[in-house]
Amino acid sequence: MNFIDPKTDFGFKKIFASEGHEGILISFLNALLYQGQPTIESLEILNPYLSPAIAGRKETYLDIKARLGDGSLVIIEMQLMKVKAFEKRIVYNAAKSYTLQLGKGQGYNSLKPVIALTLTDFVLFPDHDAVVSSYSFRSDDDGTPYYDPILRLVFVELPKFHKSLENLDSLADNWLYFMTAAPDLQDIPDPMGQIPAMEDAMIMASRANLNVEELESIEAEERFWMDQAGILQLATEQAIERGVAQGLEQGLERGLEQGLERGLEQGLEQGLEQGLEQGLEQGLERGLEQGLERGRQAEKLEIARQLLRVMTVEEVAQITGLTVTDVETLRQ
Repeated sequence: MNFIDPKTDFGFKKIFASEGHEGILISFLNALLYQGQPTIESLEILNPYLSPAIAGRKETYLDIKARLGDGSLVIIEMQLMKVKAFEKRIVYNAAKSYTLQLGKGQGYNSLKPVIALTLTDFVLFPDHDAVVSSYSFRSDDDGTPYYDPILRLVFVELPKFHKSLENLDSLADNWLYFMTAAPDLQDIPDPMGQIPAMEDAMIMASRANLNVEELESIEAEERFWMDQAGILQLATEQAIERGVAQGLEQGLERGLEQGLERGLEQGLEQGLEQGLEQGLEQGLERGLEQGLERGRQAEKLEIARQLLRVMTVEEVAQITGLTVTDVETLRQ
């Protein structure tokens, strides 16, 4: 039995947003948001999975949106690649979901809390070891929570999870193991098979249960991300090589120039020698800094050039940090 990768756009929506399988998402959210407690008893998936014609990449940033039994909204995103201003975009999406609840003539009392659950396949907070981190409005003085929950941001950094199957000791551990290890499993492990929602998730993730259209969609997306990884690696290696070469060339040139200037100022043979030595050292350092900076810019341009084959100008700008104008010029 082979399983699809739940981190892909197709896999994530297929597993967690299929109608009639809401128990999967309920268990998943209780595990990551409420330490495994059965806090969420019911929910409505507002954008349920439909058998797609996925072109091999994400068309939107918002993966799943659900309304809990108490009216609270949960927006769930699985992000494979970090893009420019990613942290700000998370806050923007959460705040937008909060404000868009109000219809014409509705009062503020009708606003319900919004929880933004973001799973990343990259390390977002390198200074913190926690796999799951949660942020909400609290007092700067004593940490007292704001009287109304309003917004809660929860982040799950999958690369930080390293537990083996034998060491899973919570519902959250089981779901995190599923998210990171599912594509490598050959059957449903006993601990996971004893959790009804997880067993259902594994069945949903089985390639044997996908129709032809779904198989084509997941394979297209898997090929896309493999291609992007290869493109980024090649572009980065080439750009780094160019940056180092430029840095060395500029360093030597500036070092000789400054060395000669220092030596001539002192007017002595010993002074010329010392001046050359000091000038070379300082010149190499400054030249390397400038050369590497140019190399980093060249890296961005090379990555952008490659990504433009399969992405829009706006998407490439977000990933590389270049401006839309720069990317548009590059495309032309």
